[in-house]
Amino acid sequence: QVQLVESGGGLVQAGGSLRLSCAASGRTFSSYIMGWFRQAPGKEREFVAAISWNGASTYYGDSVKGRFTISRDNAKNTVYLRMNSLKPEDTAVYYCAADRSGVLGPLARAEGRYDYWGQGTQVTVSS
Repeated sequence: QVQLVESGGGLVQAGGSLRLSCAASGRTFSSYIMGWFRQAPGKEREFVAAISWNGASTYYGDSVKGRFTISRDNAKNTVYLRMNSLKPEDTAVYYCAADRSGVLGPLARAEGRYDYWGQGTQVTVSS
């Protein structure tokens, strides 16, 4: 079992930045694909970003490409999401997730690929 705990959410003005963190338990963190998703009120959960086990490869959702950066520190069992140039439409609950398959590809965008989920952290961007 892997437990994921997100932190770093909050209220920020449009144009501002936040960095989310996701701390994972377990010794196999370094073998997992890690992803970030978000869900705004009344909307479906949306893929944000994913990163390979060694950080060498990343995928981003179209709406965040160029503004958000996913990274990981396997020594700290932590994955990060740096969010710049935030917009009101980025307001959502952000979730991190872990995929045991260890294979990063286009299917990283699919929720069903992920085996473990955090409880989420709220990000609110005011206009």
